[in-house]
Formats: sequence, structure tokens, C-alpha cells
Amino acid sequence: MKLGGLMRRYSILGWLRVFLLLVLVLILALYLLLSSTRSVDWQNPVVVRIYPINADGDAVTQSYVEQLDDRSFDDIETFFAREGYRYRIGLSAPVSVDLAPSIDSQPPKTPTQASIVEALWWAIKMRFWVWWQDGWQANDADVRIFMSFYAPGNPQGQQHSLGLQKGNIGLVNGYADPEHQGINNFVAAHELLHTLGASDKYDMKTGKPLWPDGFADPVKEPLFPQQRAEIMGGRVQVTPGWSLLPPSLSHAIIGSATAIEIGWLGPVAIRSESDSQAAPQSAQSSAAE
Repeated sequence: MKLGGLMRRYSILGWLRVFLLLVLVLILALYLLLSSTRSVDWQNPVVVRIYPINADGDAVTQSYVEQLDDRSFDDIETFFAREGYRYRIGLSAPVSVDLAPSIDSQPPKTPTQASIVEALWWAIKMRFWVWWQDGWQANDADVRIFMSFYAPGNPQGQQHSLGLQKGNIGLVNGYADPEHQGINNFVAAHELLHTLGASDKYDMKTGKPLWPDGFADPVKEPLFPQQRAEIMGGRVQVTPGWSLLPPSLSHAIIGSATAIEIGWLGPVAIRSESDSQAAPQSAQSSAAE
């Protein structure tokens, strides 16, 4: 009896191991299914769909979300048109932004100091949430950005935003304030570039841009004050100890390191700053010189 019970016990443990292995394989398969990455060759515009979310349920936030339209995000298109012309990518409008209807659901909360298993589980929940919001219409857009709006003064509006290349998803936190929309769009463009393969170019501890790749004008003399931001550097370095967010994308550029990462620079030559002044009106730079 003891021997038979022992054998049955090991048999149950064996089947349990097989079951757990199958569950793990299923989870990984689901993760890969929901994490497809669209390749971008810049032969056609990248279609970006922005989904506004009233993240705090405030009446002020709701009113702001309801008055948003495609023009609220025009400076994102203008920014990429201007920089694309400077890098001679051959597209007059590299990025096309569409505004989707607002959604009520909140994305899964990003874990802090998560284990590998917790991070994987969050990634699966995140991608399933995105698929559920967008359904099969996801094929209509190359990149989806979910912009969570908060009433002015709500500290949650300063939460870290992120862009995921796997799945081509951006999560942006911002404020429901017309005067803040320029910064909202700056953050959205930053996260959009993450989905296209660009990396951060700032110090993760201090938030300061890293020289030289995180500076808009790394060979400027004197180096400070910088007057523009490299989009993935994230901030304008005014003095060695002081940096600030630019008020809009008109004070930002795509640096050469970022251009290489997204496929804009390599065998393609970069236009000089003086060349960009001769760009068509739709792509002219409004960046501070």
C-alpha cells in the first residue's frame, strides 16, 4: 500500500508539472500573439491613433476630453514633417495622427520593482486590454497611443509615461489644460518614437539629458544654455544643473542618434539647419534658434 501510494503521488506531481508547463507555453504564446511589432520602412506614413481617457473622472477633465479634435495634435504631425524634411526621408507627412473616440476603461497599472513573472503578466494584461479596446480595428493603425488626462493640479498627471515597441503601444499621462497640450504632445511624440525603436537619452536618476546624444545642439559654443530639446533627451539643459521640459514640439528636434535608431539616418544624408529654413511652409521649423 505504501509503495502504491508513493507511485500515485509521483504520478500526480508529474502531471502537475506537465500542466504548469502547458500553462506557461500558453501564456508565452498569448504574449507573442498580442505583441506583434509592425516594421516601418518609411515608404508610407505611420498612422497613429490617439485614444483620450478621462483618467480621474473629473468634470473639468471630461469637458476637455470632449472638445479635443484632430487639430489638438497637429503639432505632432508638423514636428515629424519638419524633421523628416531635414533628414530627407522622402515623405512630406511621415506621421498621420487620428483621434479615436474617448474610452472609459483604465489601462492596467504599471508595476514597480516587479519580478520577471509579474512583469510578464502585466505585459500580457496590457496587450489584452489594448486589443479589447481596439478590437480588430487595430489593423487600421500602426501605433496606438492611450492618453490619460487629469485635471490641472492632479499629481497623477505627472506619472511616468511609456512606449512599447512590442505591440506598438504608447501610454501617456497629461493634463486637461489647453496650455499644457503642447507638453502632452511632446510626451506623446517621445513615446511614439519608443514604439519605432528609439531609446531614451537622459539619465534615469536625474532626468538630465545625456551629452552628446541627448542634446539638441551638442557642439554649441558655449554649450549652455541649450535652447531646444532632443526629443529622446526629453528636456532642455539650460545650465549644467538645471533642465526643463519644453513647452511644445516647436522647441524640439530629432537628433542624429535617434534618427539612426528609427531608420532615418544611415546612407541618407542630413540637411543642414540652413536647408531646413527653405522647407515648404507645412514643414518649416518653428524651433527656437
